Amino acid sequence: MAIGIRTESLRKVYDSPPPVAAPGRGFAFASTPAARKEKYEIVALDALSLDVSPGEVFGLLGPNGAGKSTTVGILTTQIRPTAGRAWVGDHDVARDRVAVKRSIGVVPQRPNLDFSLTARQILTFHGAYFGMPAGERTARAQSLLEGFQLLDRADQLVRGFSGGMMQRLSIARAMMHDPEVLFLDEPSAGLDPQTRLLLWDLVRRYNARGKTVVLTTHNMEEADALCRNLAIVDHGRVIARGTPEDLKGSIPGGFVIRVQLHPQPEELLGKMKRLPGVTEVRATGASRLDVYADRGGPLVAEIINLALSAGADISDVHISEPSLENLFLHHTGRSLRD
Repeated sequence: MAIGIRTESLRKVYDSPPPVAAPGRGFAFASTPAARKEKYEIVALDALSLDVSPGEVFGLLGPNGAGKSTTVGILTTQIRPTAGRAWVGDHDVARDRVAVKRSIGVVPQRPNLDFSLTARQILTFHGAYFGMPAGERTARAQSLLEGFQLLDRADQLVRGFSGGMMQRLSIARAMMHDPEVLFLDEPSAGLDPQTRLLLWDLVRRYNARGKTVVLTTHNMEEADALCRNLAIVDHGRVIARGTPEDLKGSIPGGFVIRVQLHPQPEELLGKMKRLPGVTEVRATGASRLDVYADRGGPLVAEIINLALSAGADISDVHISEPSLENLFLHHTGRSLRD
């Protein structure tokens, strides 16, 4: 039976001091009396609430540092929230940690495989940890190795695996005990396009069996291709949520024409707003304008002519079609990759 996920006003504040450079020794934590007395407070989550339906692929989309991994850490019992509550199915993640762990599979952002084991051993040991009978875990491991295209390397040590192979094995391990909820933290980060497409297909197949999948990503294409619903997160808050199509359709005009120019005369914004098809014009910096419109290319010449007639020099013009990137840009004034 598929199960859902819910969070209620999650807040997480980290109070550890950041590492400081230690010459010749990498990083170390500050230990002077002044550093110990100074209060650090980094708000990773700020009243974040989510509702993930059973059996759906749900995406948390946002830049690095937005709070995505912290949210997954709380839902998978690895991080304790400062305030708020979270549930996986009927289980409170803070109070029913064992029950939650039995019902989830987790793929971390970076593979944490045991390099002293073979791929097959990693899967069978994981199955044994979750109490699977020997025959069942042997058959399950064989099936996963075949499905993830790892059968030819099944009995080799994983220290010689490529990054893509390690990621595939990490996902296979998370699926080994057949969890009802699969958490994927940046599953395709650093992977080549062919491996990325394979992973997407494997996720779709797992979800087709009625399993709930939660993934974090800053890849708009990945979110668009896999997710039924999305929450776009920034600075620990949900700034938009809905289906990918609904979210893209909520952007004023759809297209964004970003213009780099200097200077930025005040009257230029008003003139651009009056152009046919323009729904909004924003100054997003001392030398940058974002023009939202229902068309792209045909407007460029008119925008350039207006800027030149106002005495501005244009250094760059970039057109973006309706996308989740544009939605984030509209809400925050910056790119997902900033």
